[in-house]
Amino acid sequence: MKRIWTIIGVEDVAGSFRWYQSLFGQAETSPAHDDFGQICDEDGTVLLCLHRWGAHEHPPLASPDGGNSGNGLLLFFRLDDFDAALSRALHLVPKLAEEPHINPSTGTMEFALRDPDGYYVMISAL
Repeated sequence: MKRIWTIIGVEDVAGSFRWYQSLFGQAETSPAHDDFGQICDEDGTVLLCLHRWGAHEHPPLASPDGGNSGNGLLLFFRLDDFDAALSRALHLVPKLAEEPHINPSTGTMEFALRDPDGYYVMISAL
């Protein structure tokens, strides 16, 4: 088994940690570190890593000032509780980036929103 660990640069690890846990319907916990946290599924699978901008010597995570956060990146999550995720999302943002619709390529329902750092987050029904 191979898995990808997606890491995004964020301004506030703890705040983004809570935001994603809320979106995914997970119990609120705290990240392991002030500058890095892993959002994990119940079985321990890493879903997303959050890294504070400039916390370590990773050149692409040095600062959001070198480009636009989220440009060229789509965080795409397939969730088994789509309707509940939509309800949670509507409590997290004032407006969805894309209203719920059927994706013609996959035939599944999906919607999109922006996270606190401006990343484009697509939620699709599993």
